Amino acid sequence: MRRGQILRHEVIVGVERRRFWPDEMKLSILREVGVCGATVTDIALRHDVTRQHIYQWRRQMKDKGLWPELEGISFLALDAPEQPVTSLPKTEGNLPAEIGFANGRTLRCPPGMAEADIMGLIRLVETA
Repeated sequence: MRRGQILRHEVIVGVERRRFWPDEMKLSILREVGVCGATVTDIALRHDVTRQHIYQWRRQMKDKGLWPELEGISFLALDAPEQPVTSLPKTEGNLPAEIGFANGRTLRCPPGMAEADIMGLIRLVETA
């Protein structure tokens, strides 16, 4: 050993393994994107994954049919003061009512469903 040379010791405690992410956990993480303005980067940092994981999981879940394919118009959540829903939009003909929530959930109600029943379902989805 020469003068001034530093010895370096590294301890290996085990084999590094890939983490396993069940579909339920991936979906839970994916649903966090956009809530309260959270970006993909924010969510990736929060869960110690890369942004690419988020995008890859989204594609995997779409391929499995567990994540909705957005077609046509999509609605984005706005930061607005919460106001109670007092009435529901009327649907035309036999079209089902579709209500999107800021947490990524969507409520689909059959045509002709009573407004009181829909309001009850909205309260359930918001508190879930």
